[in-house]
Amino acid sequence: MFKKGMRILLAAATVAPLLAGSAWAAGMMTIIVNDPSNPYWLTEGNVAKAAAEKLGYTASVSAHKGDTNTESNLIDTAITNKSVAIILDPANADGSVGAVKKAVAAGIPVILVNAEINQEGLAKAQLVSNNAQGAALGAQQWVEAIGDKGNYAELFGAPSDNNAATRSNGYETVLSQYPDLKKASKEVANWDRTQGHNKMQSMLQANPDIVGVISGNDEMALGAIAALKEAGKLANIKVGGFDGSPDAVAAIKAGELQYTVLQPVAVFSEEAVKQADSIIKTGNTGAKSEKQLFDCLLITKDNVDKYTGPFVLSQ
Repeated sequence: MFKKGMRILLAAATVAPLLAGSAWAAGMMTIIVNDPSNPYWLTEGNVAKAAAEKLGYTASVSAHKGDTNTESNLIDTAITNKSVAIILDPANADGSVGAVKKAVAAGIPVILVNAEINQEGLAKAQLVSNNAQGAALGAQQWVEAIGDKGNYAELFGAPSDNNAATRSNGYETVLSQYPDLKKASKEVANWDRTQGHNKMQSMLQANPDIVGVISGNDEMALGAIAALKEAGKLANIKVGGFDGSPDAVAAIKAGELQYTVLQPVAVFSEEAVKQADSIIKTGNTGAKSEKQLFDCLLITKDNVDKYTGPFVLSQ
């Protein structure tokens, strides 16, 4: 009896560390994106969820749609659900700081993707596209498409997102080198296709002589293309995008969009989950810094056939 009891205790002692180790892979990873009606954010959520489940976690995806109150409520839910990590695409560079602080105070590591917050040292990591590099790529390609003179228009993303200003400034850095290119109009369209369409209509009425439109993202660019087609002007006005969405790729193939700058969202969404897993298991992300930039890629008619899936370009 004594020997049998000892064997049971020894077996239990051997299994206990294994169970403790497997507990790392037990738990909920909460993924919060902006708006999955946009294919970019849909891919962000889908990739992160698949990566989390591959590592053994359960994963939930929800969306704040740019609203910080909704975002705060979703963070509360993640805390209540005892999430082991949160992957967050923040709603607002300033307004999301409080939500991140709340999660951190609850002992939940937060990894930010796609957009930054204006405070370091809270999130364990901030993984974003190299927007300045991508904007320079796009602007150079756009000049190649339209030439170095004429009036043009710009569609600007959501002002609450630092990416909008970074891309716009990146465009300006390149385009200011061409003194005969004049920015006739600049309108905020909040990353939205419908707003891009409507703003393009009004810009076109006020500036019928523009030769091109440079856009902060694909959705706004596709809205502009629709408006230009309706006005019978698309043949003479060149449009450039940013994101690398499937619809943008289709528009390039159709000869309607000159290019798009692909953000590697499929890459850094998966990497965010891997770094969250590393924090849970080891206490650190394994990365050299909190803010991490991922270079963008240019998609044109010359390499569009290498687009192998949503936001994926084979090299």
